[in-house]
Amino acid sequence: MNTKKILFTFAFLLITGTYAFAQRLAYVDSEYILKHIPEYVSAQKQLEDMSEKWQKEVDGRYSEIEKMYKAYQQDQVMLSDDMRKKREDEIVQKERETKDFQRKIFGFEGDLYQERLKLIKPIQERVSKAIQAVAESQNLEMVLDKGSEVTFLYSNPKLDRSDDVITRLGYKPEGLAK
Repeated sequence: MNTKKILFTFAFLLITGTYAFAQRLAYVDSEYILKHIPEYVSAQKQLEDMSEKWQKEVDGRYSEIEKMYKAYQQDQVMLSDDMRKKREDEIVQKERETKDFQRKIFGFEGDLYQERLKLIKPIQERVSKAIQAVAESQNLEMVLDKGSEVTFLYSNPKLDRSDDVITRLGYKPEGLAK
């Protein structure tokens, strides 16, 4: 009889402990949340437009280098050694400048990266604060991000707090499919 009581108590504690832990765990889908924020959508569009503009400039520079090289190849036979060397140096210099420009714009911590920080970081901070507020108000111990590198093999939709975060940010969660 005493053993049954102990087993029953142990099983009860195990079940209630698991249930209590599940209540302190939730997840959000940051990509879904960000799609509900008009400022984020606008910032993404701005960044895409900037990127396309800069890429066209890079492509234009490479096109110019290609023209310089073709002209050099056509004229090469008629050029003196000094002129050949001068034209080769001009082409190499133009390539170097173009690669430097490309690195300045698209490279690590380049202009595009800086613009992304300027436009997106404040929005991400607002979302982070909203997630923290939702977690604290719902007594959650941990909130995972479904939209990041975490792999979800299964997730119970009851644990999804994305709509709560969107509401906390002052937007309506309806309208977009997850």
